Amino acid sequence: MERVRGVGGYFVRSADPDALGAWYRDRLGLDLDDNGMWHPEAGAFVFAAFDADTGYFGSRARRTMLNFRVRDLDAMLAQLRAAGADVAEETQDVAGVGRFGRVTDPDGNRVELWQSG
Repeated sequence: MERVRGVGGYFVRSADPDALGAWYRDRLGLDLDDNGMWHPEAGAFVFAAFDADTGYFGSRARRTMLNFRVRDLDAMLAQLRAAGADVAEETQDVAGVGRFGRVTDPDGNRVELWQSG
């Protein structure tokens, strides 16, 4: 059986794609080139299906949630708060997996930040 080798992209609709792209660049540090390509550090990637009625993604109208690995969750959340981002107050600790925090981008998409354990 042929298998996928990795994630090739994540695509979102936006009323203002340039502004949303700038938010991800300026707030989360995604170094995107002119074609939107980013070369992340190697590491784990989770693919998980959730129940259709989950509230985990924020608004139930959202069908997906993007998750980024971070080195220092507390520093990233503080940086986002200082920039006026919509950051959830609570974080989550999962034994053997790591710590999670969440921010909502300007288009209402919830983004999860993961500091692996």
